[in-house]
Amino acid sequence: MKILIVSDTHKAHVSLEQVLEREKPIDMLIHLGDVEGGADYIEALADCPVHIVAGNNDYFSDLPQEEEFVVEGNHIFITHGHYYYVSMGESDLLKEAKGRDADVVMYGHTHKPSLHEEDGVTILNPGSISYPRQSGRQKTYMIMEIDASGMPEIELKYV
Repeated sequence: MKILIVSDTHKAHVSLEQVLEREKPIDMLIHLGDVEGGADYIEALADCPVHIVAGNNDYFSDLPQEEEFVVEGNHIFITHGHYYYVSMGESDLLKEAKGRDADVVMYGHTHKPSLHEEDGVTILNPGSISYPRQSGRQKTYMIMEIDASGMPEIELKYV
């Protein structure tokens, strides 16, 4: 199974369109918030199952604040991250993920990519596919591939 993970598009879909074309076919798209009204467009564009959570700029949105689901035996918890103060660190987010018994927690908000494992939980942030803030300011996204054994492999990629 091939999953495209993005965040913080902020109505700017050009890079997402390019990445979808480059990475197709994908089996699932996960968007970690700040779509700013573009959820329906993203769902139609992806042409696969889509999970989107609301970000701090998704005003008046009916998107969920967070979601939990299982993919190939992996318990995944997704959130934008602002309610867990991720701009100041990941400790609150990790505590929540562990409390939910998540294998993988995904967040956005900071516009900076991050990928590591802590206390048995894989923590990832794909950065921003539209407005990056990390050194070098390259637009980023992640691909998660899950093989037949259920083991996820995650790769940070650049637009």
